[in-house]
Amino acid sequence: MASVNIQDARKSFGTTPIIRGVSIDIRNGEFVVLVGPSGCGKSTLLRMIAGLESIDAGEIRIGDRRVNGLLPKERDIAMVFQNYALYPHLTVAENLAFSLKLSRAPQTEIDEGVARAAKILGLEPLLKRRPKELSGGQRQRVAMGRAIVRNPQVFLFDEPLSNLDAKLRVAMRAEIRELHQRLKATTIYVTHDQIEAMTMADKIVVMHDGVVEQVGAPLELFDRPRNVFVAAFIGSPSMNLLPVKVNSQGVVDNAGNHWAVPGVPGTSGEALTLGVRPEHLRLDPSGVQARVVVVESTGSETHLVVDAAGTKLTCVLRERVNVRPGDHVRLGSDSAHLHLFRADSGERIEQMH
Repeated sequence: MASVNIQDARKSFGTTPIIRGVSIDIRNGEFVVLVGPSGCGKSTLLRMIAGLESIDAGEIRIGDRRVNGLLPKERDIAMVFQNYALYPHLTVAENLAFSLKLSRAPQTEIDEGVARAAKILGLEPLLKRRPKELSGGQRQRVAMGRAIVRNPQVFLFDEPLSNLDAKLRVAMRAEIRELHQRLKATTIYVTHDQIEAMTMADKIVVMHDGVVEQVGAPLELFDRPRNVFVAAFIGSPSMNLLPVKVNSQGVVDNAGNHWAVPGVPGTSGEALTLGVRPEHLRLDPSGVQARVVVVESTGSETHLVVDAAGTKLTCVLRERVNVRPGDHVRLGSDSAHLHLFRADSGERIEQMH
């Protein structure tokens, strides 16, 4: 296995810049997830690491080698695609063995590699089937197995679960994570689903418009988002954001509601953005008044969408509550769970406790 180092990577298609100076360090054996909205450049960056897209400027290193000019087959990587990319006329065993046969590996090595991958992924009963006889989850496991038999330095996953149904996605997330823990392989995984990123990654790279917005452990990004974009992107449901102004009691929103934020480093009347996650709001008789718009019960939780004087807030309550659309409630939050951002730049403001 190997580390991956990306320094000031840049890529344009025609006159349109797609990757705008990305630098990332990925340690040997680390599971790193590139996450961001569609069009942010994450898949293009993955394809640049794989050698499927050229790099216009900057440097990509895998281990000790600079790989900018190397062909994909020379980079010692294996890639798992969204659409599985299996050969429909070959059996599972033949699909697993294909890359080893192409490299003219000895038959004993091919047999051992296929048997090892099949055992790891539970594919042994399926070796004689063809792709059309497999479920989506089984096809994805075969695609993963085809990567495993090559024993590469780096595994690359490009949105591998996006074609699966919700229940199977959850199961496959756990399976991929367990596979990584077993193989200790350096893994770079692309997704637009931040739940996948939060549950699978050692380290998350949040991308937006071709740049890296923040890099960190999942809980670090959740608890201390660097800016409004990361705050809104990480977490489900996403963080509530509302315009406020600094006053003597902390901050006040447009409806005149006071939010007790200690140690606000700003001048009175200064415009800021207040952030509070839905799960950090609670029913509080002395809190902000709001009108209930939508009530959704999942059994274990109650999700409320409320209107606080024109601002829509989402609230996730861990208990069942007897409220209906049109009811008035008061919501509060522990001051430790309130986030402040600059209104102009969106950058995080560190509070002075």
